[in-house]
Amino acid sequence: MLDDVDKRLLRQLQAEPSLTAAELAGRAGVSALKATRRLGRLQENGILKGQHAVINWAALGYVVGVSLRITLDKTQSRAFDEFMEGARTIPEVTEIQTFLGRVDVRLSVIALDMAHYQTVYREQILALPHMADIEALMTVATLHNDESLPL
Repeated sequence: MLDDVDKRLLRQLQAEPSLTAAELAGRAGVSALKATRRLGRLQENGILKGQHAVINWAALGYVVGVSLRITLDKTQSRAFDEFMEGARTIPEVTEIQTFLGRVDVRLSVIALDMAHYQTVYREQILALPHMADIEALMTVATLHNDESLPL
């Protein structure tokens, strides 16, 4: 699926996403044209989804992080869809994951402080439809956060 050139380009891109195609090419040992074509092919094939900014929320004052594990009332046929529609509208929800098992959904929520979190929780989270159970886990520390793969 990926050859050595693709892996070298992706390794360099993971290490420093702000590099230009020419800089990536130099570090991967290929021509700029070859790097540009390879990166384009990786995007077309859905391997490289794009580049995005990684925001340090704590530096912006969002110091509270909570993971909410939610079980939905699955007796309602549109429970999942209606819940997801509502959850996507809450700006403080930074991540939504779905699961198989007892827990159906996990929401990552950020807040400026505990008072802000309580407001978000009471006014927006608890207003979401079709929740049967909810468990809150407050983040104490993030010890490892790395999405790069060993290429």
